[in-house]
Amino acid sequence: MGQIIADAPEPSEDIKNRFSYHPPTQPGRADAHEKTRALFTEFASLLDAALPPGREHALVITKLEEALFWSNAAIARQP
Repeated sequence: MGQIIADAPEPSEDIKNRFSYHPPTQPGRADAHEKTRALFTEFASLLDAALPPGREHALVITKLEEALFWSNAAIARQP
């Protein structure tokens, strides 16, 4: 895909790395993603059932989604 915004500067290597898709190419990385998702799903289910409904409950689930994202990024972006 080419540039969408005509005057956008060329992205740095850091920006390219942060916003690129990192497919699991090393042995075990796909399994690490699956295990991480399973752990977060179990923990989220426990908290979902244990916590009363409300804003704080919603924030807990949102922050777990964010933590799952960063966990998967850590797995995917390693050299």
